[in-house]
Amino acid sequence: MRYRFSSSVITVAIAAAAVSVGIANSGTSAETPASSAALKTAWGDPDLQGIWTDETATPLQRPEKYANQEFFTEAQRSEIDRQRSALPGRDKRGARGSELDVSGAYNAEFNSVKRTGKRTSMIADPRDGRIPALTPEAAKAAAEDRDFRLALLQSSATCKNKLQGCAGGKYDPKPSPRRAEHLVRYNVARMNRHDDVEDGALADRCLTGGLPEFGAVSFRRIVQSPGGITIAYDVGQGQGWQRNIVMNGSPHLPKNIGQWYGDSRGHWEGGTLVVDVTNFSPKVDYRGARENLHLVERWTRTSPTTIEYQVTIEDPSVWTKSWTVKQEFTRQSDQQNRIYYEPRCVEGNIGFPTMMKASRLEDTMFKAGKGPDPATHDNATGFNEGDGF
Repeated sequence: MRYRFSSSVITVAIAAAAVSVGIANSGTSAETPASSAALKTAWGDPDLQGIWTDETATPLQRPEKYANQEFFTEAQRSEIDRQRSALPGRDKRGARGSELDVSGAYNAEFNSVKRTGKRTSMIADPRDGRIPALTPEAAKAAAEDRDFRLALLQSSATCKNKLQGCAGGKYDPKPSPRRAEHLVRYNVARMNRHDDVEDGALADRCLTGGLPEFGAVSFRRIVQSPGGITIAYDVGQGQGWQRNIVMNGSPHLPKNIGQWYGDSRGHWEGGTLVVDVTNFSPKVDYRGARENLHLVERWTRTSPTTIEYQVTIEDPSVWTKSWTVKQEFTRQSDQQNRIYYEPRCVEGNIGFPTMMKASRLEDTMFKAGKGPDPATHDNATGFNEGDGF
């Protein structure tokens, strides 16, 4: 079971950890203000407060089959819902007696299947609904990182059997000489090695990915005061976190001060909260963007029970141009979510040290001639089944 701490589970186990209502109760969404006057705070700012989540499923990028179509038809949504609900997902077993057959820890019982959203992609700009091309430098860095991770898999059954996890790689029964190689940048993703505490993905170490946050199942609680705004994110298996938005007009922190969730400075433009986010730590990573990541968020209350969220993402060192994502959040019941259970996943929890210990035991057994070479195992791939898009 040590191979099965899955990052894809991050977005589905939250119902057991933090927000008890989940998607099943979304139809009882929140107390509705009696009039438009209730959409203002006591001190006159637009009121964004409450618990919010995205109640529909929308792919980040537009699938090629819908290349020139921004919105689904109702018939298409119904058909996609039917197809996705029939997918076996984690209930699909591997070959009897195989490593894949016994390494699964979470089946479909732990998954939420939300109705397909109206949009064919969260990305609204560019118009094709796709992430812009990488810069040559970013493409080179991504290729080098991919080659390194594939090298660590080369002697595993994943490559031997030509499974998807080894796509682009090749099988070699000899463990890669790159196994002891150190990465140039801070590691944030799973690799086929547990020689160091930072070999695991951020999720394995109970660290959140941070912003931008488009989780399949995640919640955010917005709390306002006259001098600031706080948003508490409830994501995954306890990888919740909190951000504070400074609203006093002061400038960003000095460039040499990087933070896990960036430095958020907000202001109001009419009824819209505009937040400029810079100063990200080089230890965080969003699709290759790190300390140069820049976000401009726009939060707009569109009705008593909905908020439109729009974020423009840019990093000239990673993408050839900026791109924009849109989501609609629906308010959840304050009463049903009045009890908040403390997140159980914290950095250094028992799960990851246990994986480290298991790796050392495997090393010892192999050196004593009593077990297989640990490099022939695969504890890095095979965890992310598609959602039907």
